[in-house]
Amino acid sequence: MHKGRLEAFSDGVIAIIITIMVLELKVPGEHKDDIRDIVPLLPVFMSYLLSFVYVGIYWNNHHHMMQAVKSVNGAILWANMHLLFWLSMIPFVTSWMGENHFSKWPVILYGLVLIMNAIAYSILVIMLIRHHGHESLLAKAIGADWKGKLSIAIYATAIMLSFLNPWLGVLLYAVVAVIWFVPDSRIERTIVHGEHPE
Repeated sequence: MHKGRLEAFSDGVIAIIITIMVLELKVPGEHKDDIRDIVPLLPVFMSYLLSFVYVGIYWNNHHHMMQAVKSVNGAILWANMHLLFWLSMIPFVTSWMGENHFSKWPVILYGLVLIMNAIAYSILVIMLIRHHGHESLLAKAIGADWKGKLSIAIYATAIMLSFLNPWLGVLLYAVVAVIWFVPDSRIERTIVHGEHPE
C-alpha cells in the first residue's frame, strides 16, 4: 500500500493534538489585565511548551522516517494508530500536570504517557523495517537504535525519581526532548549521502 494516506492522516491527527493543547491555555479572566495576572498560569504554559516540543519532535521524526520507506502494510497502519493513540493522550496529561503545578502523580502519569509514546514509536520502526527488510534504507539509518533505547531508559528513571521529587522527573523529560530536538540525522545522512549510520 502507498504511504501517502498514512502520512496525511498522521499529520492531521498531530495538528488536532496541538490545537487541543493550545485551547487549554486560558486567559487570566475578565478585568485581569495586569502582567502579574499571568504568573499563576506559568505552570500551565511550561507544561504546554514541553508538550508542544514533544509533539513537534514526533512529527519531525515521523516525517523523516517516512521519507526512508516506500510503502506500508496493515501491521504498519495499526502500529501507526497505536502511536497516534499515545500521542493523543498528551493533551490530557499536559493539562493535568500544568493545572496541578507539576505535582507528583500528574508528573508520573505524564512520564508514563511519554514512555508509551517512545515504545509505540519503536514498534512502528520495527514494523517498517520488517516490511522493507534489514538491508533497507531505514534499517541502515536506524542501526541499533541506541538513541531510542536510551530515551526509554531515561523515561523509566524519570518516572521512578518523580516519586521522590517530581521536578527531577520533569528535568529528565526535558533532557530527552533535547536529545531528540534535532530531527534524526541518521536518516538524513543515509538518504542524502548514502552513508551507513554510526
